[in-house]
Amino acid sequence: MTTPDTLSVDPRALRDAFGCFMTGVTVVTTLDPSGKPLGFTANSFSSVSMDPPLLLVSIANSSSNLGSFAQGKGFAVNILSEWQKDISTTFAKRSDDRFASVYWRHGPVGSPLIAEVSAWFDCTLEQAVPAGDHTILIGRIGAFESTSHPGLGYSRGAYVTPAATAVELPAGPDVVISAILEAEGQVLLVDDGRGGLCVPTARVGREGMQAALAKLIESIGIHAEAGSIYAVYEDAKLGTQHIALRCPAEAAKPAKGAFVELSRSGVADVTDPALRVMLERLADESRLGNYGVYFGTYDQGRIQRIAEEKSK
Repeated sequence: MTTPDTLSVDPRALRDAFGCFMTGVTVVTTLDPSGKPLGFTANSFSSVSMDPPLLLVSIANSSSNLGSFAQGKGFAVNILSEWQKDISTTFAKRSDDRFASVYWRHGPVGSPLIAEVSAWFDCTLEQAVPAGDHTILIGRIGAFESTSHPGLGYSRGAYVTPAATAVELPAGPDVVISAILEAEGQVLLVDDGRGGLCVPTARVGREGMQAALAKLIESIGIHAEAGSIYAVYEDAKLGTQHIALRCPAEAAKPAKGAFVELSRSGVADVTDPALRVMLERLADESRLGNYGVYFGTYDQGRIQRIAEEKSK
């Protein structure tokens, strides 16, 4: 019968399992007997008690600095901010002076505090508890400070920066622009990748709509001007916001796609129903010289008429 004492544990698998628990990243610091600053990277940090105010971290028994931490007067826990991954790496590697490139100061209790961290706790050593191949350091908090800097995370062997990542994500739906390239009563259609046709489209990134449109027109390989907005609609199913612009273009051979007659029959092979209806409307309005701008959703909306002289 297998018991906890006889169970064989794969260290790598156990480390991976522990790594599934997302943690913050800290640098634990102290001073050796001569006053030299020491430190190591740790994610084994936890609060212990509010009254009295206690916390804990653990240090490997194989660490050359074990004595200074386990027998010293105290230590500090510096919770790193998202942009301090390099500091985490520095204190995780062997080095004669890990503090050489780090700005730090003595804390109120005495241990080194690193600048620009998310928070710090300066502690006296309450107890050092041997625990397997590590020693648990329990500290009594003598002073602390927190800032608005988002903390650096760690999970499955990789750093996690949720605040920085959130800034890079779009705040709303994806914005898709469509370039309706018109030349001499024709419109440019390209392969939509589904066996049909569509107008050139592109998603708008952080560079903005104008830059995305300019890049899209450039990819077609003909001269065209960014014209007026012709339709604005949402597709709730895909979570996209569509903006279609009429772009007067030169009658030249494009790098991709081809010009077709701007008519109901000419755009019959357009796969997307909303896009096909939009182009059919443009064909009808081009004959009358009475244009409108569509506002709504993929399925329904309204057309706001704009007086415009018919092109000659």
